[in-house]
Amino acid sequence: MSTHHSGDPKDPAQTPRLRVLLGEVTAMGPGKAMLLEAIREQGSISAAARHVGMSYRRAWDLVETMNQSFREPVIATAKGGSGGGGAQITDFGETVLARYRDMERKACEALRDELHAFADFLADDYEP
Repeated sequence: MSTHHSGDPKDPAQTPRLRVLLGEVTAMGPGKAMLLEAIREQGSISAAARHVGMSYRRAWDLVETMNQSFREPVIATAKGGSGGGGAQITDFGETVLARYRDMERKACEALRDELHAFADFLADDYEP
C-alpha cells in the first residue's frame, strides 16, 4: 500500500483535483474529462460508461451537463437503431479537454512543493 510519503507526483494524495464551475454546476472536472477520453476511445456513451465503471445514466447526465455548459457541444451523438448509434467527441470538445488537461498539469506543477509539504500532515495509513 502506498503512503503519502511516496514521492510519486501521480500519487492521488498529492494531486489537486481541478473543477471548473459554471454557477453551481461543474462544467468540467476529473470525472467528465475521463468520460470524454473514454468516449473518444470507445465510440459510444454506453461503452465509455462501462469502461470507466459508471452507469449509463450517470454518463448520459454528465454528457448533457457538459453540452449545456459550453458554447458548443463537446459530444455529438447519433441515435441507435439498425445501423447502431454512437457518440464522438467534437473538435470543440477536444479543444476543451486539451485546455482542461493543460490547466491540471500547470496546477500540479505550481503546487508540487506545497503538496509534498502538506502531505507531512497526513496520517501514514488511513482506510475509510
